Amino acid sequence: MKKKMLIFFGVIVVLITALIFVVSYQNNQKLEDNPYGKEELRQSTIDQIDNPMYQNQILPGELEEKLDNNEDVTVYFYSPECVHCQKTTPVIVPMTKEYDIDMKKLNILEFEKPWQTYNIEGTPTVIHFENGEEAARISGENSVSTWDSFFQENVLDEE
Repeated sequence: MKKKMLIFFGVIVVLITALIFVVSYQNNQKLEDNPYGKEELRQSTIDQIDNPMYQNQILPGELEEKLDNNEDVTVYFYSPECVHCQKTTPVIVPMTKEYDIDMKKLNILEFEKPWQTYNIEGTPTVIHFENGEEAARISGENSVSTWDSFFQENVLDEE
């Protein structure tokens, strides 16, 4: 009986070790050429790397450069762990694609400085910048019609 228990626990340990190895290997594969330019990312970010809803990332330095150059840019500030962002992303990403809005995404779970730089009080937040200055902002989980109105009135009118 004791021998069977040892074999059982040995098999469990081997399976757990194999699972840890596989997950670690998959994470390392995803981290190669990741859009964040970082070697270490939180698991929730790693899980979104291949998700089409979270493409078109912008890094904080790239955003600062665009604003310094007085460019127009629309930025979606989000956190992969934010429940409201998880509900908002599937609404606004297809909407911005339909309207041909080049909405950049900035993951503020990985980059915390933008919280202060852009006075982000909560996620999700979308800010539209014109000529390098904030022109419009919307925050929180909103209805489809509210998002639609925001993009129609603040972003599309300017393009």
